[in-house]
Amino acid sequence: MITPAQCRAARALLKWKQEELAARASVGVSSVRTFEVEKTTPHNSTLRLLKETFEKAGVEFIAEGEVPQHPAGAGVRLKE
Repeated sequence: MITPAQCRAARALLKWKQEELAARASVGVSSVRTFEVEKTTPHNSTLRLLKETFEKAGVEFIAEGEVPQHPAGAGVRLKE
């Protein structure tokens, strides 16, 4: 699915606050907050909603090792 770091980075790319992401994804703000600070891991259905919401907004998720020039790990970018 997505990692807390990817969630934070995707929000930053879109200039969304946690409240905006929660509203757009129809999830609780506390779910977003606790996920991003790595306090809890939401249900897979919630993670799926977050990922789909970001993708609809133009975010592309990069799997670890997918981009050879950036071997550090998973990431995000805006689709071209």
